[in-house]
Amino acid sequence: MKFSNSHNSHNSQLGTQHVIDVSWSERWQVYQRLNELDIPCHCQSNQPLQVEITNPQIAIQVWSVVRQVKAYRQDLICHLKDCLRLRYQAL
Repeated sequence: MKFSNSHNSHNSQLGTQHVIDVSWSERWQVYQRLNELDIPCHCQSNQPLQVEITNPQIAIQVWSVVRQVKAYRQDLICHLKDCLRLRYQAL
């Protein structure tokens, strides 16, 4: 996932706007999920998705949402199995 910075000139307290590198077909799905998570974002017609990232937690959530959309299903299944295996080994 690539982020591009564009400093928000409207209000310095809002943080930094980042352009999220997703295909046009994935953009709406990412946008909807980020809205569900109350992460400030916007996209206009024929423009890239922009997200306001103000802290590390939001950055990780954005990374996770984009990963879920872009990753192959089998990769996500393997990752989930690995996480569950590690969790039960720790018990």
